[in-house]
Amino acid sequence: MKFLTALVFALTLSGSVIACTEDGKGGFLPENDLSIPADSKNLTGISQNEFNAVIDKLETIYAPIVAEMGGRLTINRKWEDATVNANATRLGGWMVNMYGGLARHPSITSDGFALVLCHEIGHHLGGAPKVRNLFNRWASNEGQADYFATLKCLRQAFLNDDNASIVRTLNAPATLVNACAKAWTNKDDRNICVRNGMAGASVAGLFAALRNQAEAKFETPDTNVVRKTDDAHPAHQCRLDTYLQGALCEKSFNEEVSQKDEVKGTCHGSTGHKAGLRPLCWFKPKK
Repeated sequence: MKFLTALVFALTLSGSVIACTEDGKGGFLPENDLSIPADSKNLTGISQNEFNAVIDKLETIYAPIVAEMGGRLTINRKWEDATVNANATRLGGWMVNMYGGLARHPSITSDGFALVLCHEIGHHLGGAPKVRNLFNRWASNEGQADYFATLKCLRQAFLNDDNASIVRTLNAPATLVNACAKAWTNKDDRNICVRNGMAGASVAGLFAALRNQAEAKFETPDTNVVRKTDDAHPAHQCRLDTYLQGALCEKSFNEEVSQKDEVKGTCHGSTGHKAGLRPLCWFKPKK
């Protein structure tokens, strides 16, 4: 009996860390050994004040939502930690760990950092599809957490900002601007869409640097088609495509996603949507 209990506990831990690992090496990014200490010279990411401001904003929005669901959201501010990653866990509560090493990476902007935090919150709240594991039923999979980040989370975070002024500083590519103009008629919705896309471009630059690959571009979407939904981290072009589609989806951020139904609160082919669909490079839609 003791052996069985220990085995179940071990498997539970294993399932709990599939979405994002406890040691920080795995999580938003695949496992890596990058390290950027707080005393590094020539820091080019975001400052500690920006790090805290992003967390403050999203914590204010999502802590009450988690509380309504019977949980308690804890965002651990690990500024001194050199780890270049972020992760989420349900071990000890609804937790997110945000690391200073990630914030100090030269590819990361304040909006990019917000997207990472939205992704981690998305593991808790992002809905279906979930990680398909017998011992892990709480976590939205990696692609869904990415989709939630721009579909719901960043839209709410950016809602009351001077988005027109911010977008003028971003040098957004025409492909992104035109896609947002086609998807949205309201000017502020368009600007939020562009900010979402550029937040995605920030972290896509990090993915490319990590893998020593060419940067993903809005002009070159991933053409791969999966036979079944992939729970793991998609390729970095596929992830950028997901951020863009979340930004283009017409569904309101107030329309909740479902923890069981992949259609509710999203853009889905079964409901006649043509834009804002989760990319087929990781997502296999149900008929």
